[in-house]
Amino acid sequence: MNIHEHQAKEILKNYGVPVSNGVVIFSLNEIKEKISILKGSQYVVKAQIHAGGRGKAGGVKLVKSISELETVAKSIMGKTLITHQTGPEGKKVKRLYIEEASEIKKEFYLSCLVDRESSKIAFISSTEGGMDIEKVAADSPEKIITNKIDFKKEGPSEDELNKVIKIFNLNNEQKSEGIKLIKSLYKILIEKDANLIEINPLILTKTNKIVCLDAKMNFDDNAIFRRPEILKLRDLNEEDPAETEASKHDLSYIKLNGSIGCMVNGAGLAMATMDIIKLYGKEPANFLDVGGGASKEKVTEAFKLILADKNVKGILINIFGGIMRCDILAQGVVEAAKQVNLSVPLVVRLAGTNFKEGKEILDRSNLKILSAYDLNDAAKKIVEAIK
Repeated sequence: MNIHEHQAKEILKNYGVPVSNGVVIFSLNEIKEKISILKGSQYVVKAQIHAGGRGKAGGVKLVKSISELETVAKSIMGKTLITHQTGPEGKKVKRLYIEEASEIKKEFYLSCLVDRESSKIAFISSTEGGMDIEKVAADSPEKIITNKIDFKKEGPSEDELNKVIKIFNLNNEQKSEGIKLIKSLYKILIEKDANLIEINPLILTKTNKIVCLDAKMNFDDNAIFRRPEILKLRDLNEEDPAETEASKHDLSYIKLNGSIGCMVNGAGLAMATMDIIKLYGKEPANFLDVGGGASKEKVTEAFKLILADKNVKGILINIFGGIMRCDILAQGVVEAAKQVNLSVPLVVRLAGTNFKEGKEILDRSNLKILSAYDLNDAAKKIVEAIK
């Protein structure tokens, strides 16, 4: 689960991390009242969307007066920003973050994340702050250092802390602030079940103070049940409506741009199904994992979800019955197809527990369902059917 920059900065502030003073604006009418608590004569207006590249898309502007601030805020609020992370449809700006401008001496990059390969917490540091870290990694990998730290309740050791900030070449006072920052990020990652915390840029001001000028946080969906304070920060406006609906039914769903809808049980099998559709020259319309123990009701909702996508010209269901019985899946498919008045080709491949009973249910349904004996046969049939 992602949150907005202003929310991430509030969490950082609660953990003693230095951030710029700022206010969040949901309506242009709030500007004059809310910015009265800010100091200085220059401000930065930032669009709040769940995507990087806001600055390049015109969503981050420096202003030098209140009248200019109001003009710029009006031009950004309600605008659809298209960045390399939003896709061509972009994201509409529904809130702004206005903060005091900072005098920047140096810019750094700092992030920490759960490294699943090593089961450690990885800190990534670079002197190239404010840039796309992927570009830095490709062009100047020597300017990035990664330090992987074993999980410890007491936090990183002094030696580990020093290694993370070494690349910044800070003086003693700044180094002390940097170490406090690393400790706080580590604590947030553990205590809030975060997957990623990214500060880009982390700056050194002209008065030699360390400040987090931007902040991104991502949290583990599987741990949200024990973090109600984080769940409150969820912005459904930033999520695909279909994916939001899927989460209500505990379905793993990601919308894609293809024409063949997929319903599969198990993430690995889902990936293989998507791959073989591409192998036969078509594109999947979604990733949809109904899970190992899906009920008839859950399968029905999954089927409705696929058919709600107007790009779907055909559906491929690929189920391996283990915990999930094929007859339960078949009942859900028949029920859903009747409810939505199925009008696109449907290919079903069943294997495993009760697949014979499942096939009988599908055969008795009087629906136009094509059976497949293996995944290769299923992909071939659905691609031919939609042609």
